[in-house]
Amino acid sequence: MSEPFFLHSQVAPWFKVVAQQIVLTLFTHKELALDQLFVRHEPDNEEELLPMRLSGQQGELAIWQGTLPLPKESAACFYTFKALQGHKQWWIHAGGVSPNMPPRHSHFRYHLKQRPPLWVQDQIFYQIFPDRFCNGDPAISVKTGEYQYGDGSHPVIAKSWNEPVASSHNGTGATEFYGGDLAGIQSRLYYLQSLGVTALYLNPIFVSPSNHKYDTLDFYCVDPHLGSNEKLAELTSNLHQRGMRIILDAVVDHTSDQHPWFDKAGVGHGAYHDVNSPYRRFYTFSQDGNYVGWKGVSNLPKLDFAAREVQDIVYRADDAILRHWLRAPYNIDGWRLDVAHMIGENGTAKGNHYHLREMRQAMKQENPESYLLGEHFFEASQWLQGEQEDGAMNYYGFAHPVRAFLAGKDISYHPIEISAREFDSWLSQARAQLPFANQLAQLNLLDSHDTARFLSILDGNLALMRTAVTLLFTYIGVPSIYYGDEVGLEGGTDPDCRRPFPWDSTEWNHLLHDHFRRMIRLRKTHPALRRGDLHTLYAGDHSFVFARTLESDVVITALNRHPTKARTMQLPIWQTASLASRFTDPETREKFEVIRGELQLTIPPQTARVLIAT
Repeated sequence: MSEPFFLHSQVAPWFKVVAQQIVLTLFTHKELALDQLFVRHEPDNEEELLPMRLSGQQGELAIWQGTLPLPKESAACFYTFKALQGHKQWWIHAGGVSPNMPPRHSHFRYHLKQRPPLWVQDQIFYQIFPDRFCNGDPAISVKTGEYQYGDGSHPVIAKSWNEPVASSHNGTGATEFYGGDLAGIQSRLYYLQSLGVTALYLNPIFVSPSNHKYDTLDFYCVDPHLGSNEKLAELTSNLHQRGMRIILDAVVDHTSDQHPWFDKAGVGHGAYHDVNSPYRRFYTFSQDGNYVGWKGVSNLPKLDFAAREVQDIVYRADDAILRHWLRAPYNIDGWRLDVAHMIGENGTAKGNHYHLREMRQAMKQENPESYLLGEHFFEASQWLQGEQEDGAMNYYGFAHPVRAFLAGKDISYHPIEISAREFDSWLSQARAQLPFANQLAQLNLLDSHDTARFLSILDGNLALMRTAVTLLFTYIGVPSIYYGDEVGLEGGTDPDCRRPFPWDSTEWNHLLHDHFRRMIRLRKTHPALRRGDLHTLYAGDHSFVFARTLESDVVITALNRHPTKARTMQLPIWQTASLASRFTDPETREKFEVIRGELQLTIPPQTARVLIAT
């Protein structure tokens, strides 16, 4: 026998913080007769059950309400609900409904103080790999043979915009330059705004010998082949005048082995050759002179955050890296922390959480509204509880399950087959471990500079690509477009996923481009898609339906991945706690009537439909 229906939402008007307490609402079906209902929390680490009262009815739902005092001993509030009926009991928590008390990691949670900036929820992010987006100033572009990369055996190569990218980094992948720069980005702001983009995330732009620039030589200087500090200040000013935002990539886990602090080439007094160098403590050396590199890569020596000097330079001192670029004249709006989970002491991740908390504090001192985004390829909930990151690149909670469900591939490109039920469970478990405010600040993505393009993973299946795009813009969290995805740019694994943007519009897939534009407009029009709650209405073998709700705004997303069969279903609209009686498909203008709390919908194969309460 399945458990009864329960619904708890952390959005207005069903969740309010008033006078040091939270006013909570829990919905049940009106025919479910409960003996008692409690909200459970742990003041002073001891259980307390607070009774809730039946306060009314809305459609098919009974409304239970109660109050929960805000904790005095901590900034985080954890709670769950306990329902009693005869000898039965149910526990309602962020992970679902259980017959016994759930573990703490799946309790509902609310952070009183450390919350992501509200502006993040309203953004459409666009990720740019600077060398591959647009060449605005050919005079500063890298010239073939201008310098030698790495150990001196790889001369840099200038390539024309339409030449193919190298097949691997073992050859010339890091040394090929196409000439994209900050001037090019600025020259295309009109295009980005016409698409609907409101915020940029740039891959690293500081001095580096590679095209990807994850091997930094100078954290205080924009690479001259991309522009200058003054050009960055001009770009950020222009963006802000347009009402747009920008975050940069902070690569502070490691440096280039040619950084003056390390100086493997021996041109100065760096740590590699000089045991008495003032920078020796910046890195982790063994007695035999070996050192720790990021994932064992020798040209990326890891910084040692056990050294007070490293802490000062990265985040603690007045002109620390993370502070410097948040200030005028640059005024960037936040940082994306590269390999955030690996930052730490003695060549390991020791002290990682401490240092990320300190980084957050430093950023918020400079700009309380700055956005701290972490890069984590896997499950990242421990960094997203309020005190560390505002959001993460949501590989685990979005990109991975979407890839598995629609493309049948896991993150390692191994085959995987999951049903819509399993897809829903994966998404739900990922959400359940995060405060709701941090769910809204997660950066959702289909692909990035580190993965194959999603359209290529789908073997060019445009129907499923459009379905994935619909998910990207209607799911909870902030959507991020990897440059070129919107015009159908393809590419395999890194570095092939970093192809130049095709500015010749005859090469674009205009149907896909139009779909991106429609979905961006839809997201901007409906507050429920930016800050509303999410509730699953159906999850079967191939079909998945969910609702985003915020007061009277209700948006339903329904998708069917089956290659040939349409799916017709009765959707329990009453479960959204909405009184809407009609929905409209904004693309086809078809109307759907809600009859006795249900709506009948047919989803064609390999299609996603969106319905709006009207």
